[in-house]
Amino acid sequence: MTEPVVLSSELLGFPADARVLVVNCDDFGMRRGINSAVVEAIESGIASSCSLMVPCPGAGEAMRLLRERPGIPFGIHLTLVCEAEREGAWGPVASKERVGSLLDEAGELFSPDRCGELLGRARIEDVEVEFRAQVDAVVGAGLAPTHLDWHCLADGGRDDIFELTLALAGEYGLAVRVWGEAGRQKVPGLPVTDNEFLDSFSLRLDGKAARYAQLLRELPVGLSEWAVHPGLADEESRVVEPRGWRVRQTDHEFLMSAAARELLREEGIFVIDYRGVQERWSAGR
Repeated sequence: MTEPVVLSSELLGFPADARVLVVNCDDFGMRRGINSAVVEAIESGIASSCSLMVPCPGAGEAMRLLRERPGIPFGIHLTLVCEAEREGAWGPVASKERVGSLLDEAGELFSPDRCGELLGRARIEDVEVEFRAQVDAVVGAGLAPTHLDWHCLADGGRDDIFELTLALAGEYGLAVRVWGEAGRQKVPGLPVTDNEFLDSFSLRLDGKAARYAQLLRELPVGLSEWAVHPGLADEESRVVEPRGWRVRQTDHEFLMSAAARELLREEGIFVIDYRGVQERWSAGR
């Protein structure tokens, strides 16, 4: 007889019928307009945490903001891909000679349209060097992340990268963003996202606020996670990211809205961050 699935929300101490949501702002550190929007969405909106991208131009400012605001929970958005359309290339945090298989012909991180090429050539030893460099840069700055997740590569993109990330999380006492039944089987007994994972870049711009409202009303029992991408519609964002800035602006508008806050209250949804998940991961290993 199959054992009943214990929801991750229950592992975190919530009632069996509770609806629990992590609203995590990805891409913190990409640039100033994103940094400002993320902090605002957490401090004054409905967002609960963020994920820091260490190789990006705005990472130094982002880490300063985190030092000034020790109450903001954050993870590390492990980055092997340069997403910005017109911002210039991002280099690795580790020295380039140590991570050659992760770099394109210009010696920079690959663009998203070449993820397949990256995953086909990346040596796991190089991935470990770069991931460690990113984590160590954050820890060395006196900051305490809660979890690890991946930029552009979903669950790491390869099984060995996923397993490497789990090992690093165990070493540093962190959780990992894992979702679904397949993820639950990989980390038995540890809390993962119970329900379908939402990336806000998958939502249509037209009627987005109404769609977000619908998703909150229909949020299932258990632990859910939204990866949102707030950003300001400043001139730099419009130039650097001529397609993506609208996604970020509309995310920011909803996260800051009174309607979103009221919906959470009406629906009785618990919004949490990764600190409780991190505690369970650390205790369960």
